[in-house]
Amino acid sequence: MIDDPQWGVELLPPLFRKAVVSTLSSSELVRAAQNGDQESLGQLFDEHYAGMRAVAVAILGSTPEAEDACQDAIATALTRIGQVRDPSAMGSWLKAIVRNNCRMILRSRQPTPLGLSLDRLRSVEATAEADDPAQVLERSATRDWLWAALDQLRPTVRTVALLRWFTDANSYADIAALCGLPVGTVRSRLNEARKQLADLLPLVAGAKHPDVAALTAERSEEAAAVLSAIPRGASLASVQDRWSDRARLVWPNDLLLDGLPGLFGLMHSDHRDGVRYRLAGVVAGKGITIWQHDFLNPADDPFHCPPSATWLLEEDDGQIARVRLLWAARDLEVEKAA
Repeated sequence: MIDDPQWGVELLPPLFRKAVVSTLSSSELVRAAQNGDQESLGQLFDEHYAGMRAVAVAILGSTPEAEDACQDAIATALTRIGQVRDPSAMGSWLKAIVRNNCRMILRSRQPTPLGLSLDRLRSVEATAEADDPAQVLERSATRDWLWAALDQLRPTVRTVALLRWFTDANSYADIAALCGLPVGTVRSRLNEARKQLADLLPLVAGAKHPDVAALTAERSEEAAAVLSAIPRGASLASVQDRWSDRARLVWPNDLLLDGLPGLFGLMHSDHRDGVRYRLAGVVAGKGITIWQHDFLNPADDPFHCPPSATWLLEEDDGQIARVRLLWAARDLEVEKAA
């Protein structure tokens, strides 16, 4: 175990400090982990963590951000372990994820053009589909096991974890804006999420897991129905089943809307201006749904709306009760050039 007096924390991965030593070879550990064995996962991360941290420290220095890069790499690897085809490449694969995380952190430090944060360096695979968290979760052998643990996190902790690990709105600033929290609170809740998962993952390993694919498909259909309602000429009543009559919607400009009728009013205005919405992704968890969509602006007004938006929908008793929207930052240099 590695101790760093500067940080005052143990630097083995928090999710897997409870892992036991296995007699399996590295290749056998990878195969076992891909089949959902959590102890093998823990042993793999324990085995490779020093190399992961070395990469992060080389890029970011001995800072808390280097630890964040490694911890987030573990969360990413949990959902992508099924993609590792060559067990001998496990170490290189983990380091590549850490390296990409470090690059994202470096870019966030610099005065780069607005909107660049959405151009994420998430891909550690050659295939385009590897960049889609929803598709990755579908293929991963650990998908339902991980989501069973995520669903047992405290709701406030689960929200920041889902945004951080499974969406494009994953910077501390974006999460803070979507959740209406200080950045420091976002960081502390992510740390709490890692600690809670350390306890929860072993407990749910053998339990019955939720069907994440079915819930995601259901919520994706719901999102598509709402976002396409105006162009389709659909009525408010046709999409309001899961919306509370007292739903509160908060827009990035601090505009407050009362429920689905207020949302429909804004959508009608966008439609009249020639704007359409294209659903880009949905993350569905217990009591929480996250939508991501692109704005398709008219040719004669290409910057009418921001490039995209992320919606955070929170439920009370199965009804959508609170919605917050985050617009992707505009690339002002591109707009000026146009």
